Order: sequence, then C-alpha cells, then structure tokens
Amino acid sequence: MTATDRSIELINAAAQAAADRLAHDIIAYDVSDVLSITDAFLLASAPNDRQVKSIVDEIEEQLQKKLGAKPVRREGDRDARWILLDYVDIVIHVQHSEERVFYALERLWKDCPEIPLPEDAVKTRGKAEEHAQLTGGTEGEQS
Repeated sequence: MTATDRSIELINAAAQAAADRLAHDIIAYDVSDVLSITDAFLLASAPNDRQVKSIVDEIEEQLQKKLGAKPVRREGDRDARWILLDYVDIVIHVQHSEERVFYALERLWKDCPEIPLPEDAVKTRGKAEEHAQLTGGTEGEQS
C-alpha cells in the first residue's frame, strides 16, 4: 500500500507552505505500510517558538485555501515547541529545532519510503540530519 494521490497533494502543499515561512529540514515519509491511521508524515523545524507557530498557521491557511482541507486536530499550541496537525490522511509535525534533534523522529521512520517534495521545499533541509549523524542520533536517549 502507498500513500494516496490526495495525501501526496496535501504533503506537497504543506511542504511548500512550510518552506515559504522558512522552515528547515522539511522531509516527508510514506507511513501507509506501517500505520493504518494515516498515509504520510511531514516533518519541519524552526529555530524559535514564534516561527513554529507561523509555519503551522501558514500550512493551515494554504491547505484550506488551495485544497479545502482542515485539520481534525491541532496539538501543542501552548508552548509552540512541537505542534501537530492531523489531517487524517497526513500528519504534520512542526518542531522547534531543539525538539527535532532530541526526539529524532527521522530515526523512527527511516525504514519508510521518503516522499519526494517540491525542490523549493527541500533547499533548507539538512541541519537536523547532519546533527543526528554527528551525534549518532542518540542525543534524545541521553536524558
């Protein structure tokens, strides 16, 4: 089983919206083979809480405006360190850079196929991946 065309469309629009708000380390995974609750995950990071919230707001606005999609759940607004948007078909995680490195979600989903994203959305990718490689991806396990 693979992610549906609708899921890919949502992922691409969300990735572009995140990139437009200067998110970094944007990556998407097709999790449809391992999870029955959703088709795909999108991960993105920002260096501060205000930017995390701005990215999430832009994603919501663009998915509503362009694709008529509204999240069924939004979690993490209070601290804006890790905000999750659940669109059923896809789940979006926008994390503060520190949380991104600490929780290393890429490590959990590394066996899932990566979903190709628009070129503009992946220009800023690499900081969390580089850090995880340098630290052996174990920083989150040290606490």
